[in-house]
Order: sequence, then structure tokens, then C-alpha cells
Amino acid sequence: MPIIRIHDLNKTYYGASPLHVLKGIHLTVERGEFISIMGASGSGKSTLLNILGILDNYDTGAYFLDDLLINNLSETRAAELRNRKIGFVFQSFNLISFKNAMENVALPLYYQGVSRKRRNALALEYLDKMGLKDHADHLPNELSGGQKQRVAIARALIARPQIILADEPTGALDSKTSAEMMALLREINRTDGITMLIVTHEPAVAAATDRIIHIRDGVIGTDQRNTHPVISL
Repeated sequence: MPIIRIHDLNKTYYGASPLHVLKGIHLTVERGEFISIMGASGSGKSTLLNILGILDNYDTGAYFLDDLLINNLSETRAAELRNRKIGFVFQSFNLISFKNAMENVALPLYYQGVSRKRRNALALEYLDKMGLKDHADHLPNELSGGQKQRVAIARALIARPQIILADEPTGALDSKTSAEMMALLREINRTDGITMLIVTHEPAVAAATDRIIHIRDGVIGTDQRNTHPVISL
């Protein structure tokens, strides 16, 4: 059973002039896939990612996550599913400035009701996997961009999600650090079998994934397999 199934998904933002952002999206994602979603600014790719992450609702169509229909959920139920099934990685890292690296990584487990001792111990384990155990007590402003993104990835992984949704995860990084991030995400994908969807506008990032989906003006223009993924940013 695919982990994501989307059928004829539509989304319109209503304002002074309605904006039909997604126009009948059809998409199937198998477990363990490593996918990039490309598109120009305003194409609908971030809106699609927000719907996949249960951060936004859609108007018509159907979205099934792990065979569960996601539609007009209460915020409590949506938060529960996000905490259990989805990890997020953002361009701007979204770390809490007054919490150190360990506390930032441990945060998802706080919302799951895990004890402080247990969640901090697990956070140290995940920081160690990212090569950052020695930086556990550092605040975000004491970390480089690459280190911040590794903290963000550890935070996304600690709740053992089935899917990681990454929105321009290399956008704030230099090319060398970007290549390191993509290699790290690829390793996590292969080792842990976590499904990954990466929104990007960078062809080199897309070239590192197994499947490249192009969104143009709210529809999927092309959806192609990448038989020779290469990490060279």
C-alpha cells in the first residue's frame, strides 16, 4: 500500500481575487521513496507540501496518508498525526533561539509526553548520529548553518516518523554543506527506510533524488524516475 495517495486535489485561496493554487493533483508515493518536488515560485509546491504535512486543508479531492483519509481534521488530531508520522525540515531551520541543541531536538518528544530524562537521552543519541554531541549545549546562534540543519534533521528524526518533508533544506547553505546535507538525507532514507519529499528549486538537489516531480501552475507537469541520482552540488 502506498504511504501517500492523492486524487484530484484542489486548493484555492480566497481573497480580493481567488487564487486557484492546486488544480487537480494526482500523486502516489511508495514507502521509502526519495523524491524531489520542483517548481517556480507560486507554482503550488509549498502549498502541496503544507497539505501533505497536515498544516493546511484542501478544498476538494482526497488525500490518504498511510491509508487514512486526511480531511478537515481537528487541530488536536492533526497535531497527533504530525507528531507520530511526519518530520519537517525547513530552509530557515525553525530552531527555538533560547533552547540549546539538545532541547530543540527533544521537543517533539515533549509533545508525546516522554519524560525529560528519556527525551534528553534520546536527543543526545540523535545529535551523536549527526556528529554534534559535543554541541548539545550550544544555542542556535552559536552554530553554523550546516550545524543548525543537522540539529533540525535530528529533531525531525527523533519521533521516528514515516515521512520527512523538507522545504528547501539546502536553501540557506553553501554548496559544500548542501552536498553534505543531501548525502545525509540519502543515508537516512536508505538506512531507516524513511520516505522523503524534498521541495527545491535547485536542479542539483533534484538530481540527487530518485524521482523528480515538476509542478507548473498548480498541476504536475512531469513526474520522472532518475535512474542515476548524483550528489554534486
